[in-house]
Amino acid sequence: MSVVVEHLTKQFTQGGTPAVSDVSFHAPSGAITTLLGPSGAGKSTLLRLIAGLELPDSGRVSIAGVDCTHVPVQQRGIGVVFQSYALFKHMTVRQNLAFGLETRKLPKREIEARVDEMLQLVQLEELGGRYPGQLSGGQRQRVAFARALAIRPQLLLLDEPFGALDSRVRVELREWLQSLHERTGVTTLLVTHDQEEALEISQHVVVLSDGRVAQAGPPEDIYDRPATPFVASFVGGTSVLRGRVHSGRAEVGTLVVEAPQSAQEGEAVHAFIRPHDVKLVKPAQGQEGPTASRVERLKPVGGYVKVLLKLPTGESVSVEVPRAEFDNLGVVEGDSVHADVRMAKVFLGDYSI
Repeated sequence: MSVVVEHLTKQFTQGGTPAVSDVSFHAPSGAITTLLGPSGAGKSTLLRLIAGLELPDSGRVSIAGVDCTHVPVQQRGIGVVFQSYALFKHMTVRQNLAFGLETRKLPKREIEARVDEMLQLVQLEELGGRYPGQLSGGQRQRVAFARALAIRPQLLLLDEPFGALDSRVRVELREWLQSLHERTGVTTLLVTHDQEEALEISQHVVVLSDGRVAQAGPPEDIYDRPATPFVASFVGGTSVLRGRVHSGRAEVGTLVVEAPQSAQEGEAVHAFIRPHDVKLVKPAQGQEGPTASRVERLKPVGGYVKVLLKLPTGESVSVEVPRAEFDNLGVVEGDSVHADVRMAKVFLGDYSI
């Protein structure tokens, strides 16, 4: 059951900037598709348009090949999970799960069986008699998932579902969601600004910027082959260096990287360099040379060390070095090092951050 969005536009104020502008993409059937982007990119508005909670100014939404643009939300066959859980505080877990089924006038025996099935699916069989206030944040979010799935939706929409949880619980629920998806196979659209979350659990990613699609494709394409400077800067925590093409190579700062094949001699370029794509080498005493960089700052973070390099040109580059590799390197703040760029994404023209 796929979702096709065609030229969708939504403007909330007359004459203002559209929250969603001419957005088109295809969410594959049975996959998790993530809408990824910074705050204000239009992710949640787009999800609400797909859900039928907002009506577009133009464009259309098709679910399973059926034009649902003007179909009421109750008739779209979707389940929605919000960051706020939206559970009824005065109802037990079982009553929350049964609510949507009761409004559909299903037989009581069928409702009981479905609630039991959902409790088992989200591994909360022993907590059916508790109220939301007696559950942890992670447990409440699993109840929200179960309630959305209880109606057997053909499409599951998730709006920042892990945003209110601490980092440890977020990681646990990401793994749980992957397992849940493998068991249910329901087509899922997830909204998040967390790129690690998007890259880890998605089969398809749509990157949004200022209400438009910047790039859409498999996670590995988004990360390894960013199509625009925005995608390259947003995904991966890159440093940006400017330079020019010389003898078929891009010279940026004091570093040299591959230039685009279409680049002309002397043409301006800008390179996006990810922290883990730089290898540091400590030169021998007296062998620093004019291209050596200075270690401005060191910060151990778990299993790696964040290093801020100052190039001879005055530009800065952020580097992440595995802890064991850094210990073998034997450098301290103020030392000189040589930086070797393993990989960079280079675009033609000037770039303004």
